[in-house]
Amino acid sequence: MKTFERILIKIAIIQFVFLVFAQVFFHEINAFPELKQITQYEGVTDNNHSEVLKSIRSKE
Repeated sequence: MKTFERILIKIAIIQFVFLVFAQVFFHEINAFPELKQITQYEGVTDNNHSEVLKSIRSKE
């Protein structure tokens, strides 16, 4: 059981390292400029918190 837990921990650490690498690759190096355009088009990067707060307050 101990060896299985060690293997799972190693896999989790490796996945975390690859996640960080992928984030840096996609966002900082700007590997796919189309990805940035898509997120801007979809409105994911907009800071529209006031609209969300208005809709939450109207429900109360």
